[in-house]
Amino acid sequence: MKKKILIDAERLKYPKSGIANVCVSLIKGLDDKVSDFEYVFYGPKKNIPQTKKSFNIIDWKFWQKNFPINTQSYSLVHTAHQLSQYFHTVKGGQKKVATLHDLNFLHDGSMERKVKKYTKLVQKNIGNADAIVCISEFVKEDFLKNRKLFTLKNDVKIKVIYNGLIFPETTEFISKNSYDFVGKKYILNIGVLFPKKNQEVLLDLISKNDRHLVLVTSSAKSAYKEKFLEKIKTLGLENKVHILENINNNEKYFLLQHCESYCHPSLAEGFGIPPVEAMYFGKPVFLSKLTSLPEIGGDLAFYFDDFSAEHMQQVYASGMQTYGSNKDEYALQLKQRALKFGYLEMAGAYEKLYSELLN
Repeated sequence: MKKKILIDAERLKYPKSGIANVCVSLIKGLDDKVSDFEYVFYGPKKNIPQTKKSFNIIDWKFWQKNFPINTQSYSLVHTAHQLSQYFHTVKGGQKKVATLHDLNFLHDGSMERKVKKYTKLVQKNIGNADAIVCISEFVKEDFLKNRKLFTLKNDVKIKVIYNGLIFPETTEFISKNSYDFVGKKYILNIGVLFPKKNQEVLLDLISKNDRHLVLVTSSAKSAYKEKFLEKIKTLGLENKVHILENINNNEKYFLLQHCESYCHPSLAEGFGIPPVEAMYFGKPVFLSKLTSLPEIGGDLAFYFDDFSAEHMQQVYASGMQTYGSNKDEYALQLKQRALKFGYLEMAGAYEKLYSELLN
């Protein structure tokens, strides 16, 4: 009889988030593989993709954190996010894997109350884990530096498995919308409009050149959004900045296909899915040098050493020149790098880990 593995994909309740994308990629990757295990997924049924293997789904209900479901029949439980409110206890002989996406709450100036609350929640998820998976070398390094905050099992494995993406089968997309910036040169940025994403410095960049800025965002911190909108007015950029909220994948890919470049000046990133998507489309990528981003862009991305308008414009102009001098070859190399972060690679690495723990 096949051993049963329960995967907590509860974060699919936020279907446009990066972590939801990772859950979908893991489900698809395990669906596409021949497996020795029987997989069951826990999450909101309506957001879990259709699969060929018709996996069992346990439909998520908010009250289950107070009245947990019975996990007795599972040989292994995988918590796909370090702040999960579920599956904090393990049964005798059961193995546990927990995925750690970041410890940003330790570094983003959060109030002490929030730091304590999140540290406690991470402890509940990783304290009894047999393996902790970090989504980048940066996250692993940050975790090891802060390991003293947590009590772990003596023989816990700590591994890096990069997030994996499902790439579209084409790079040619048609939009139903008539965006007035298409046909003009625009810089694209995708992500929540939060202080740690640092999008405001892109306003300084476009104030020094003739580019438009297109922001694709799924949510925003209201104080940061107000500050951002105020800065647009101050710099007189009302006609050059376009904010699009909660768009679907087709529209996102259309914007990637038509942008001049992708810029991601983030201050804190556990992994960084949008730069990988941009590389898949062969677009030049401009990143901050902070946290995990150099692991994503490697030596093909262009990096900002600081965020002064003059420096960013200099890096941008020089990067576009380098890219433009051998565009087809550069775009091909970018796409090849992106493919290393594929969903099958990620699913294969997780399944190998499950096997190591269960055999």
